Amino acid sequence: MKSEKISELTTNRLSVYLRCLNLLTAAGIRTISSQALADQFNLNSAQIRKDLAHFGEFGVRGVGYFVEELRQHITKILGLDTARRVGIIGAGNLGTALANYNGFTSSNFTVVALFDNDKAKIGREVGPNDGGIKVHDVRKLARIVRDEQIDVAVIAVPARVAQRALNQVMSAGIKAVLNFAPVRLHARLGVKVKTVDLTISLESLSYFLTRPQITCVTNPRSILPYEEIAQREEQESLSAPASKN
Repeated sequence: MKSEKISELTTNRLSVYLRCLNLLTAAGIRTISSQALADQFNLNSAQIRKDLAHFGEFGVRGVGYFVEELRQHITKILGLDTARRVGIIGAGNLGTALANYNGFTSSNFTVVALFDNDKAKIGREVGPNDGGIKVHDVRKLARIVRDEQIDVAVIAVPARVAQRALNQVMSAGIKAVLNFAPVRLHARLGVKVKTVDLTISLESLSYFLTRPQITCVTNPRSILPYEEIAQREEQESLSAPASKN
């Protein structure tokens, strides 16, 4: 891998590529070109090749990418070949909903603990089928993080106490934090905080609704694997383009 700094936009796109490659693997597709991948992501093939070039050389000219091989490479690049154990700070409606979310396991993330300061919630078990994930006293955060080997924290508390929650998380030694509180948090050097602000996203949609003349589509329907194969074969038969990865 090259030593240059990789932007977060690039790593975000890698996650999209991985999701598509997982679908292609499930569909039994063994090779795919960068152009076909670009069609899936509403990007361009040059962008895909540039992103992948940060991490090495992939693909074979005239053949394209071997789907399973590239899938394994990106999985390793994103660190998803290592199981990630997640602790959720806040066992309210949002925290409980996140604990019940089944999508984490497909990306090698497992929620192993929740934390709260509400005595009525401490000791309860939540999660899939209302069982298995215990709500702990947040005052015991450092010990539970150590015992459960938690390496990712999710902050799902009100904005007014989010910084305090982050301080506790950092003191416990966690360096990766997903924050759902609608506030900018200040992390120490070496700690990565990624904020998901639902209100900002909704306000952006409101802006779109006030201007009905705007017709751009930012998230078109993804092309299904069998559709992109048919399109690729049709394009090749009509134009016979030069071979590219």
